[in-house]
Amino acid sequence: MNSPCYSVAMDLGVCQLRNFSISFLSSLLGTETSSVKLDNSSSGASVVAIDNKIEQAMDLVKSHLMYAVREEVEVLKEQIKELIERNSQLEQENNLLKNLASPEQLAQFQAQVQNGSPPPPSSTQTPVPPAQLAAQTSGPSA
Repeated sequence: MNSPCYSVAMDLGVCQLRNFSISFLSSLLGTETSSVKLDNSSSGASVVAIDNKIEQAMDLVKSHLMYAVREEVEVLKEQIKELIERNSQLEQENNLLKNLASPEQLAQFQAQVQNGSPPPPSSTQTPVPPAQLAAQTSGPSA
């Protein structure tokens, strides 16, 4: 253990952490490892330099994360807005269908919901879109 980087075994971790920090920061900041050197004779100054580089890298990461979070928040707000609109449309359609359904159909539907069974396929009836149903029933009544 006569490496110039450490004098006792415990300093090995510190030395490895410094080397990792330098190479990590160099890759983050786009500099070459050779341009960021650890001067063991002035370890106090190099620690300060490393701390400054770490702080710069952390600020860079923080700003990138904040930007990404802001973008995601905007996307989610838009999705929430679309879902609220879709929910409103479905509620209106549901109310319309409830108003147009006969009491027998409502009772049959409630029974199916309670049993958890899907409605039987109806080959004799063709489904009518709600807009057509509204137009058919909104005519003059006797």
